[in-house]
Amino acid sequence: MLRDTILKARSYRSFDSSVKIDEATLIEFIDDARISSATMNIQPLKYRIVNGGEELSAILSLSRFASSLGIKLPPEGHEPTAFIVICHDDGVTPFKPIFLKDVGICAEVIMLSAAEKGFGGCMIGSANPDAVSEALSLPENLTPQLLIALGKPDETVVLEDSADGEVKYYRDENNVHHVPKRRLEDVIVK
Repeated sequence: MLRDTILKARSYRSFDSSVKIDEATLIEFIDDARISSATMNIQPLKYRIVNGGEELSAILSLSRFASSLGIKLPPEGHEPTAFIVICHDDGVTPFKPIFLKDVGICAEVIMLSAAEKGFGGCMIGSANPDAVSEALSLPENLTPQLLIALGKPDETVVLEDSADGEVKYYRDENNVHHVPKRRLEDVIVK
């Protein structure tokens, strides 16, 4: 069953904008991340929910989805209905690169939690932290590390074995998103 959830926890870039995620569900995702492993158990991460209004529009405008494809994603009218912004709290401990591991762990837990409830998301690391802080009026001790766009996916994402080590994702003529993955035998070191 975990494998099925992992397979559903893809990066989605098109959503059914009519399906909202209520705040209680977003808090459940954060609570799952909160109880996950943390470097030295320091737990310096804080989470900001963005699920409507001007803040949602502002964060969406600061986000870049698969810009390497050269197309506008999400398509107009297919935007995510929420974001969770993962922040580092310098009031807990000064930022060090080692805490980026915690960001990755917690982000994946949020993605898995969303998939388990029939939602999907996309981790976005390209947003300017200062612009995100300003848009959300975050206190100075919080620095955005990662955005997670969330919603009800309305696109198809297909995993496939990479050919000759090529791992660049692409969209086909039917707008299906293909994600080449290195083969198992290519990632196990003997």
